Amino acid sequence: MAVMEAPCSSSVMLRDFACEQNFLSQPDGSASFVHGDTSVYAGVYGPAEVKVSKEIYDRATLEVLIQPKVGLPGVRERSQEQCVRETCEASLLLSLHPRSSLTLVLQVLHDDGSLLSCLLNAACMSLMDAGLHMSCLFCGVTCAIDADGQIITDPTAAQEKESRALMTFAIDSKKHNVLMTSTKGSFSVNELQQCIAVSQKASEKLFQFYRDSVRRRYSKNL
Repeated sequence: MAVMEAPCSSSVMLRDFACEQNFLSQPDGSASFVHGDTSVYAGVYGPAEVKVSKEIYDRATLEVLIQPKVGLPGVRERSQEQCVRETCEASLLLSLHPRSSLTLVLQVLHDDGSLLSCLLNAACMSLMDAGLHMSCLFCGVTCAIDADGQIITDPTAAQEKESRALMTFAIDSKKHNVLMTSTKGSFSVNELQQCIAVSQKASEKLFQFYRDSVRRRYSKNL
């Protein structure tokens, strides 16, 4: 899939983001990720032994668990788990760990919009921290379309509430292909293509942030 041309009228504006890796002692890899006031913790456990009932002979079994800020996981969390799992399975080299399990636990600390993209970014950074082999990195970008048809990248919760359409894309780091799409609301095919193009453009900023974040971490350790 070729990288689409972003419409001139849409500027890619992202809230400030921050990340910290390897800050939890129990998981094999961990990361926190912040988009504005939206924040998530992620922890990866494994490769480890897997229950016989869940064993897959030629690759690892990946389980994704999302814990909301309060209460028990519901339908929304189950849908988000599926989106994150599909994205991780598209990038992880699970065949290197047959008959084993990987568990990715994501804890929502605060949701002020673009939560699914924040979950995806926290997941990718924690997988990197765990040292798992991946065919590519990935990032999440959320776009909202307001009543006037304007595209808003990385919308806040208030902007999401006022939008008529909301889309989140998982973008790969190699060719900026779309690995996963989650949509809600009404939109045209042209608007979908515009949002993909804007998300591909925004992903460049996120992947640069990944590189800078990892570079800072290892320069401190030298």
